[in-house]
Amino acid sequence: MTKKEIRAEVKQRRAQAEPEALHTDSAHILDRFTSLAAYRETSLLLAYVDAKREVETRPLMLKAWKDGKKVAAPRVDGGGIMHYYYIESLHDLEPGSFGILEPTSNCPLCETGKGLMLMPGVAFDEHCHRVGYGGGYYDRYLESHPELVHIALAFEFQIFPEVPFEGHDILPQMIVTEDRILTP
Repeated sequence: MTKKEIRAEVKQRRAQAEPEALHTDSAHILDRFTSLAAYRETSLLLAYVDAKREVETRPLMLKAWKDGKKVAAPRVDGGGIMHYYYIESLHDLEPGSFGILEPTSNCPLCETGKGLMLMPGVAFDEHCHRVGYGGGYYDRYLESHPELVHIALAFEFQIFPEVPFEGHDILPQMIVTEDRILTP
């Protein structure tokens, strides 16, 4: 399948999934994720804000704050550039690029070199190759911040036997689903 076909297939799978199942599966994924040493040991979570029936990340942000961690979320600042900004609550978010919630302009820039980044994706395979949304934002960000631990959260229906990839693609170091943890 091409990336375009995979994106269309996952969009259809998301549309057909029951909201209650997505919520329950998200909770299982977050439980599995927060039990990882990478989560327990980090003081900073760089988290995207879920949209379009992705794994729910807002409950994870709430847990991170409760666990005493700092949280940062991405904002597209134009020119294909994405930066992370510290947020102290979900009230620090507003609709931004592509209709996705982003930090407001009042939020301070996150310039740290260490932390745990959630890496979104449309689809993945069992070797951790990733089909993103097509903008290259996360690959570019990780090229500039290679020291970040980067883990993807995904529903099992996003996992394919194989997805197309290119040599310059940056793979998640781990994919956490409701049923398993995948590593390259």
